[in-house]
Amino acid sequence: MTTSKPSYLGLLNAISVAEARGHALLCAWAAVTPSDAVRHTLEFVAAREREHAAAFAKRITELGYNVRERDDAGFAKRLKKAGSKASDRKKFEKVLGYGRDVPTQDVFGHFFDDESIDAQTGALLGRFIAEERDSGRRLRACYDSLCAGNDAEDADEALLKDLADRLDRLTDTLDDLKHLRDAP
Repeated sequence: MTTSKPSYLGLLNAISVAEARGHALLCAWAAVTPSDAVRHTLEFVAAREREHAAAFAKRITELGYNVRERDDAGFAKRLKKAGSKASDRKKFEKVLGYGRDVPTQDVFGHFFDDESIDAQTGALLGRFIAEERDSGRRLRACYDSLCAGNDAEDADEALLKDLADRLDRLTDTLDDLKHLRDAP
C-alpha cells in the first residue's frame, strides 16, 4: 500500500468503471444481434472490456483502495437500447455515438502527463491504450461495413471470396511456373 493517495487514482477508477459498463453494453447487444459477424466483433471487444475492468480494479486494490462507482444517468437508457431490437447500425450510433460529425481526437493522449505514474501502472495503461485503439478500429470497421449497406457477414464473405480468388491465381501461376521448369 502506498503512503499517499496516487494522483492518478481517479483515472484508474474511471477506466475500471467505464470498462465494466462497456462490457455490459456490448454483451447485451451481442445477445440480440442477428449478425454472426457483428456478434463476433462485439464479443471480442466485450471480453477486453471485462478484462480491463478487472485489471484496473485489481491495480486499485493493490494500491490500497477500492473501486468507487460513479453515477451515469444515461447508462440504463444505453443498456436498454443495446439490448433492444433496433438495427446494429442504429445501436452503433445511439449506444456508441458513431456517425456524429464530431472531430475525433485521441482520448488517451494525456494519460501519461502525470509523471508520478509508477512502472506497473504505466505498463497496464500502455497495454490498455493499445488494446482500446485496436478495439476502436474493429468496431469502426464493423460500423463502416454496415453503413456501406453490407451486413458485416457480407463483408466477411467478400473477404473470403477475394482470398479464394487470390489463391486460385497463385495456384495457376505456380502451375505455369512448374510447366516452364519441366519444359525441355
